[in-house]
Amino acid sequence: MMNQEAFTAAHSDALREWARGLYPLEAATELLIRACGGRFAAPGNPWVHVEDSGRAWIDFDELSQAVTAGGPWSGGERRILALAASFGSDDGLLNDNLPGLDRDNLALVLAAATPAAATSTSPRRSCGTRATGPTATPRPSVPDRCTRGRGGPTEPDKPPNLDITSVIGLR
Repeated sequence: MMNQEAFTAAHSDALREWARGLYPLEAATELLIRACGGRFAAPGNPWVHVEDSGRAWIDFDELSQAVTAGGPWSGGERRILALAASFGSDDGLLNDNLPGLDRDNLALVLAAATPAAATSTSPRRSCGTRATGPTATPRPSVPDRCTRGRGGPTEPDKPPNLDITSVIGLR
């Protein structure tokens, strides 16, 4: 009989194998595996399916419906589930938009997410806990890189060399 740790690792590997090759699906699956101790990627959730053969997969449309219907989750847990559903669903906002961004604009989106989440000054949070202290921060302006330097990186396979703190106006 397999111990729980080995079962969890084998289950996670099966989910990763199922998602391999579709980047938004990989991102959504990895988010569920890593966030909140992996409990939202565990068998027993209505959106996680395990076949007799051991093949595992996630029904992100079912996850999206569960998030919309509401559940016994904290605000942070609900947000993680909603983001995973958006990455993994065929009609998800993130699934539809992130894969088509070039590296410069993807870096801007990621940089913009930091102040939008107020993570630059907020206490560190984890699933199921509440933060104390300030929850709002002033919104620094994000430079519009779409109107400057139309060239992009000189090497297409190399990510842009961006200093995220300067892009989001923290310096």
